[in-house]
Amino acid sequence: MQTINRFFYGPTPEERVRAWQGKLRSESRQLDREMRQLEAATAKARTTVKQLATKGDVKSARILAKEVVRSNKQKDRLSVSKARLGSIGTQLQQQLAMVKVTGSLQKSTEIMKLSNSLVKLPQISQAMREMSMEMTKAGIMEEMLGDTLQMDEDEELEEEADAEVDKVLFDLTNGKLGLAGSAGTDLPTPQDQLEDDEAERVMEEARKQLNGLLSG
Repeated sequence: MQTINRFFYGPTPEERVRAWQGKLRSESRQLDREMRQLEAATAKARTTVKQLATKGDVKSARILAKEVVRSNKQKDRLSVSKARLGSIGTQLQQQLAMVKVTGSLQKSTEIMKLSNSLVKLPQISQAMREMSMEMTKAGIMEEMLGDTLQMDEDEELEEEADAEVDKVLFDLTNGKLGLAGSAGTDLPTPQDQLEDDEAERVMEEARKQLNGLLSG
């Protein structure tokens, strides 16, 4: 009988909720992986920033420090998004309790609000759109609005970056950034040039690695 009902009416409310909770756990694990990768790349970039600033290459240090700032913002964003996934899971657990009383899933403005915010995150956008469509059909959510306007991150970064970068450089160099490049005015030797080239190569490698994770 249950098989016949599933054929005509689809999964039961309990089965739908269990499936959504499984997807939420899967997306949460993906965010965990993203945060671990970002943390490793950021740690490497921080070390490089400190090396560059110590050698007096403040320009390169500042370029890479901006990527560290972006990375920190992204980690915060991923952490908040993971918490929101957990909140949706909690709301769905409450829905299970309600199903036992009412026999059906109930509309939830909280789940809709959380889902709308998570759709903006590229890493899980597609999965959240699909899940939101399923929840809409199940009566938990109203139909989502079209593509949500997103803030221009580059503009936001530029507005805040300078102050943040100064702080990052100050912290990473133990307050010695002001001394960078102040000692010595001798012409660079071939060895100095080799070291500069190597520092630039390392900086660019770290920057590209962070950029790849931030745009992924």
